[in-house]
Amino acid sequence: MIPAFSLDIFRSMENIGPTSDRLDKKHTGLPRVLGFWDIIGIVIGGVIGSGIFLSPSEIAQVVPSPVLMIGVWVVGGLFSLFGAVSFAELGAAMPEAGGIYIYLREAYGPLLSFLFGWTLFLVIDSGAIATLAVAFSYNMLPRFAEMTPLVKKFVAAGFVTFLGIVNYIGVRWGARLQNLLTVIKTGAIGIVVVAVFFFTKGHGNVHNFVEPKPGPLNLGLLSAFGVGLVASLWAYKGWEAATYSAGETKNPQRNLPLGIIIGTLSVIVIYVLANLAYLYILPVGKIASSEGRVALDVMDIVTGPFGAALIAFLILFSILGAANQNMLTSPRVYFAMARDALFFKKIAEIHPKFLTPHVSIVAISLWSILLTLTGTFKQLFTYVIFGEWIFFGLTVASVIVLRKKRADLARPYKTWGYPVTPIIFVLAALYVAVSSLFSAFWNAIGGLGIICLGIPAYLYWKGKQKK
Repeated sequence: MIPAFSLDIFRSMENIGPTSDRLDKKHTGLPRVLGFWDIIGIVIGGVIGSGIFLSPSEIAQVVPSPVLMIGVWVVGGLFSLFGAVSFAELGAAMPEAGGIYIYLREAYGPLLSFLFGWTLFLVIDSGAIATLAVAFSYNMLPRFAEMTPLVKKFVAAGFVTFLGIVNYIGVRWGARLQNLLTVIKTGAIGIVVVAVFFFTKGHGNVHNFVEPKPGPLNLGLLSAFGVGLVASLWAYKGWEAATYSAGETKNPQRNLPLGIIIGTLSVIVIYVLANLAYLYILPVGKIASSEGRVALDVMDIVTGPFGAALIAFLILFSILGAANQNMLTSPRVYFAMARDALFFKKIAEIHPKFLTPHVSIVAISLWSILLTLTGTFKQLFTYVIFGEWIFFGLTVASVIVLRKKRADLARPYKTWGYPVTPIIFVLAALYVAVSSLFSAFWNAIGGLGIICLGIPAYLYWKGKQKK
C-alpha cells in the first residue's frame, strides 16, 4: 500500500510538462533517451545489491528484537525517502548531467562541488565498483567454481571491463542491462518471499515477529537503534545516483522526481518484505548468528540446497546490477566537471557515434580495475564514509539554500513536507557522519585528507581557467 502522503507527491507532478530536449542537448551534448522506467531501474537496481540477501544479521546483532529490527528498516527507509523527495526537487529544477555536483555548485560554489566530484571519482564510486567486483569474484562465484587467487583477480577485472564496454557503446545499452538486472534481483527476493510464505511446510513461526520483546526504553536501547539505523541507511544508499543522469532523462521535470520517489518507496517495501520473510523462518537470534548468509540459510530450510544455490546464483546478478548503476551514472559527474573546465579536458568528450561520455567511462573503469587489483579500495572505501554523508547532508540542505538564493528558479516539483523533511534527512546524515567519526576516528580523518587533497587539484584547474 502506498502511504497517503505519497499521493500528494504524485498529484504535485500532474501538471509537469515536457522539457525542451533541443535546449538541453545543446547544453550537455548528451541525448535524452532515459525514460521513467529507466530511472526506477537505476534506483532499485542500484540500491539493492547483495546486502539484503546476506547482511540483515548485522542489524539483528545490535537490535536483538524483531520489532526493533523491522523498525530500523522502516525508519531508515523513511529517512531515505525524505532525502529522495529533496533530490527530486533539485533534479526537476536543474535537469543537467552531474546531479549532486550541479546542486552543490549552485548552492555553495565550485570548490565544494569539485571536492565532491573529486572524491566520487577517486574513492566513492570507484571504490564501490571495486568492492562489488571483488564480492562477485571472491565471495559469490567461488560457490560454483574453484578458482585460484590470480583467476579471481582476472574475473574481477573482467567484471568491471564488461560493464565499461556496455555503457561505452550507449546509455540505452547500459539502461537495458540495468532494467534486466533489476527484474532479476527483485525476482530473487520475490522467490524468497513466496517460498517462505507459501511453501514453508511447517517451518514458519509468527511468534518470531514479536519475540523477544524490545524491553524498556532507555539510553542503551536508543543507542543500539541508532547503530542499526546507520547500517540500514547504508543499505538504502543509491537512490541519489539517478540525478547524475538527469541530462539524459526524457521529460526530466516529471520522470526524474517520480522515478526517484517510486523507486525509493519500492525499495522500502522490498526490504521490509524480505526481513519479514527471514523472521518468519528464523528467530532474530538465529538471524544475528547467520554470518552474512541469512537468505541462503532461509532457503536451505524452506526448499533445500537447490533453493539456496538458486538464490546464491541470482545474487551474482544483483551484485552486477549494483555496480552497473555506478558505471551508468557516475561518469556524468566527471563529464560535468570537465565541461566546467575543472577536470581533465578529454573527460568532456562525447563519442561521435555512441553519444556517451566515453572517455569518462574509460577513466572510471581503469581506476576501478586498479583499485580492484591492488586491493587498496578496502581501506580507501572505509575512509570516505564520514565525508560522503556530509556531502549528502549538504546537498539536501541546498534545497533550503536555493529556495532563498535562487528564488526565481522554476521548480516543477517541490519537496513534500518542506522544510521538515529535508531538515530530518540533514540531521540523519549528520548522525551517520558523527557516528563514523567516533567509531572510526582515524578513518574519518583519512577521509577528510582524501577530500582535502582535492583543494590543490581544484586550484590547478581553476588556474588553467584564468589562463
